[in-house]
Amino acid sequence: MDAFTLIADPTRRRILDLLRVSERDVGALVESLDLPQPLVSKHLRSLREMGAVTPRVVGKRRVYRLAADPLPQVIAWVGPFHRSWEAGLDRLELALDLDQGVELGRGERPGPAAEREGAT
Repeated sequence: MDAFTLIADPTRRRILDLLRVSERDVGALVESLDLPQPLVSKHLRSLREMGAVTPRVVGKRRVYRLAADPLPQVIAWVGPFHRSWEAGLDRLELALDLDQGVELGRGERPGPAAEREGAT
């Protein structure tokens, strides 16, 4: 199973969301998801095999947490989109800043002198 197939399942995404917040044992996941334990364990096994979650044994329980570098294939694929979105938001912020400067009647952003004048 590849990483994209892994996260295509809504139950596995819900498990990842829960583990992103805090580590949990199987019982806590069963309770949060309101699903049968064998089904939750099956999804945890898939997530573990792909390296998305890691278990540790605490007494008789297995406590799961999100892996340090979960789903690197997904992150690598999404990265260029994320950078593109950030660049677009940066351009929007600049345009809004310039627009605000025009509304101030200066055609530019207020500098330290204008800020000092407004403070007095």
